[in-house]
Amino acid sequence: MTYTTQMDAARKGIVTPQMKIVARKENVRIEDLMERMAKGTVIIPANKNHKNLDPEAVGEGMSTKINVNLGISKDCSEIEPEMDKVRMALEMKAEAIMDLSCYGKTREFRQRLLEISPAMIGTVPIYDAVGFYDKNLQDITVDEFFDVVQKHVEDGVDFLTIHCGLNRHTADKVKQGGRLTNIVSRGGSLLFTWMEINQAENPFYEHFDRLLDICEEYDVTLSLGDGCRPGCLHDATDACQVEELITLGELTKRAWERNVQVMIEGPGHMAMNEIAGNMMMEKRLCHGAPFYVLGPLVTDVAPGYDHITAAIGGAIAAMNGADFLCYVTPAEHLRLPTLDDMKEGIIATRIAAHAADVAKGHPGARDWDDKMSKARAALDWNGMFELAMDPVRPKEFRESSKPEHEDSCTMCGKMCAVRNMNRVLAGKDIQLDD
Repeated sequence: MTYTTQMDAARKGIVTPQMKIVARKENVRIEDLMERMAKGTVIIPANKNHKNLDPEAVGEGMSTKINVNLGISKDCSEIEPEMDKVRMALEMKAEAIMDLSCYGKTREFRQRLLEISPAMIGTVPIYDAVGFYDKNLQDITVDEFFDVVQKHVEDGVDFLTIHCGLNRHTADKVKQGGRLTNIVSRGGSLLFTWMEINQAENPFYEHFDRLLDICEEYDVTLSLGDGCRPGCLHDATDACQVEELITLGELTKRAWERNVQVMIEGPGHMAMNEIAGNMMMEKRLCHGAPFYVLGPLVTDVAPGYDHITAAIGGAIAAMNGADFLCYVTPAEHLRLPTLDDMKEGIIATRIAAHAADVAKGHPGARDWDDKMSKARAALDWNGMFELAMDPVRPKEFRESSKPEHEDSCTMCGKMCAVRNMNRVLAGKDIQLDD
C-alpha cells in the first residue's frame, strides 16, 4: 500500500520509518502516535527530499520542541558565519532550524543547511522571493511567489511558514486602527503591502489549493503563519489576531482533507495572565492542531534580555498546550544574533521547554531532574556537569572559584548544607571551626 504524506500513512494504518523512530524517542505506543497523526494533533515534518533527517514529532503528548532562527540578510550576507550558527544549533540539540534568509545566495545557503542538518528545516518563502527576483515587492506575480515555494520544497524543506490567513477582510481590521504596533510579522507585513498596492487578495489564501498540491507531493508541513500576531502587550488577543486564527482553523480543515500536515503559529507579545486562554483558544479554533509560538514575550520593557521574557512566556504556554517554542535571543529587536546570543537563547528556550514537560508529566522528563538531584546530594560534581543542560558553563564556574574543601563550594564552604547533612547522617563530626 502506498501513501502520500505521513498523515495519509497514519490514516491508512501504515507504519513509516519516521513513525518508528519518533515512537522510540517519545516513549509512546506506535498505535497512539498514529491515532494522533491521523487526527492532525501530531505531525512529523519530513520532506521526502530531506535525506538525512532525524525525524521529530510535534503535538499532543509529545515533548516540547524548540526551533532556532538564522539565515543571511543584506546587512549580514556572508554564508560561513551562519553555517557556524547552524553547527552550534545542532550541537545544542535544537530539533528544528528555520532559515529566514532574505538576500544574497539564499539557495546556496539553504542547500548547504539541508546537506548537514538532521534537524527539521523550515523556511518562509516570501522572504526569499523579494531577494530572489531582485524586483519591487508589488511587481512579484502570483506565479513567481509559487515558483519560490516550489524551489524550497524541492530542496528538501520540511515545513513552510506561509501567512495564508491574512486575507483582505482581516487586513481591513488592521487598517481600522487601535493597535500600537500594527503588523510586526515580517511575512505578514510583506503580504499586507503586496495586497494594498495591488488591491488584490493574499495569493496564498486565494490559491490555497495550489499550495496544498505542492505540500502533498513532497510531504511538506504547512506552518500557518500568524501575520497579525501581537507585537506588544497592548495588541494581544485583539480582533485582528483572533479573526486570523479563525481563518487558520478553516484552512487547517482544508489541508487535512488533502492529508497535508499542519501546525499553527502564535503570539508574540502577551501578558502572562492571557497566555493560558490563548492556548486553549488556538486548540479549540484550530481543532487541536499543534501550536508553534514565538515566546510569548511577557513584557515589552526588557530589550537585551528578551530571551528571559520569552522563556517565561514559553514555559507558561507549553505547560498550557503549546507544542513548539521558537527561541528568542538577547538580541531580539536589536540586531542579528551572534553565536553567544544564540547560545543564551537556545538554553533559555530549552529550559522553558523542559520545565513545561515536567509540569505536563511527559514520560522521562522528571527522571532527568531526579538524576541531577541525586548527583547534588552526593556532591558528585562531574556527575552534575554531565547531566547539566549546558555542561560547559557550570564547569567553568566551578573551576573559576576553587573551594578549600572539594566537598563544598565557595558560597558556603564548610557550612554547606549538603556536605554537613551527609556527614552528620553518616555519624561523622561536622567540624565547622577549623
